[in-house]
Amino acid sequence: MPTLKTVTLGCKVNQYETEYVRQGLVRAGYREAVDGEEADLCVVNTCTVTIEGDRKSRQAIRQLSRQNPHAEIVVMGCYATRAAEEVAQLPGVAQVVTDKARLPDLLARFGLTDVPSGISTFGSRHRAYVKVQDGCRMQCAYCIIPTVRPELVSRPADDVLAEIGRLVESGHREIVLTGIHLGHYGVDRASDDGHANLAGLVRKIAALEGEFRLRLSSLEAAEVTPDLLAALADRPDRICPHLHLSMQSGSDAVLRRMRRRTTAGQFVEHCRQIGRVLDRPALTTDVIVGFPGETDADFADTCRVTEEVGFSKIHVFRFSRRPGTAAAEMPDQLPGKLKQERAAHLAEIGQRLRASFFESLCGDRIQVLVESAVVGRPGYLWGTSGRYVPAELLGTTGQIGRLVEAVALRLAGDRLVCEAG
Repeated sequence: MPTLKTVTLGCKVNQYETEYVRQGLVRAGYREAVDGEEADLCVVNTCTVTIEGDRKSRQAIRQLSRQNPHAEIVVMGCYATRAAEEVAQLPGVAQVVTDKARLPDLLARFGLTDVPSGISTFGSRHRAYVKVQDGCRMQCAYCIIPTVRPELVSRPADDVLAEIGRLVESGHREIVLTGIHLGHYGVDRASDDGHANLAGLVRKIAALEGEFRLRLSSLEAAEVTPDLLAALADRPDRICPHLHLSMQSGSDAVLRRMRRRTTAGQFVEHCRQIGRVLDRPALTTDVIVGFPGETDADFADTCRVTEEVGFSKIHVFRFSRRPGTAAAEMPDQLPGKLKQERAAHLAEIGQRLRASFFESLCGDRIQVLVESAVVGRPGYLWGTSGRYVPAELLGTTGQIGRLVEAVALRLAGDRLVCEAG
């Protein structure tokens, strides 16, 4: 039986696509190589969102070639799409897949005649990603992704529902909807039966049977429409009260240069509306510091807005020039030391806001997806609450992989200590 190795770099969508290919190849007769065993086929799913993503992708390919000198290496993903000829010259590369729509053709080439419409498991994880959408056309000045994934494609709702049913049956207790631009789900299917938008899809998923909860991945704040908010509020038992809203900056001047579509004031108002409808939602975000031309006043605006919203987690990124994007050629590029200082300051604010949000949950009943035992502490379990808060509680290993009701007792470091029951 031929052997297989897969390597994934980058986002949740890439992780889903690798799992789709892996399961297809296993169905075609491959088995995963064990540690130290040479593989006959290696699949690398690459990332190109930053120069570092390109570098790590090349590094992974070269390492696989050294460790599996007789293997056929297939490279897919965003770096493969952006620089196919460059990838093809790397050692061991036999095929470069530049179009995600051709993945079924790839599987057919390796002997799979009955190509699946989706996946049935997500490995040994208790949380499964489900890709429902591909493509982005927003053209933000710092982002290369619309160049490599420009076509908007939404999966049929029936395929998504069937896939989630299989995943729940396989034991996955949290389903995370993901896409390149999740909020654009259904834009390309506007002529369908009225359930083609994200709110309609969420309602259909929430109505499925089985023990699971649903989480949405990154959205633009403006895409959390009243219809979507109502769908989330209708099923607090099934849908996690957590939204990741991409802010990027709290300065209107910087947002204009970034080619973002929402002002800082509009972003704050969207967050307030979410807070009025949902029960103490956890709001997490991404912020880029040191964008070209960002002044001290611009950065102060960003810090002020993060305080105003009260995020439960801030992912802080220092701006890095990405060749092929408009921002890479902008004047007034900031020095690395200043970007580092601003990132550190914003991270401190984020930690304080995070601790404050965690403390606000003490005394509340929360739902925890138990994911593992705590190493070195017999009887203690580790998991994640619906509001995406790390949680620790006493329990038995039989609860691993289950949704457990608990009471949050106190904050300990970056986690909530809880009591099951």
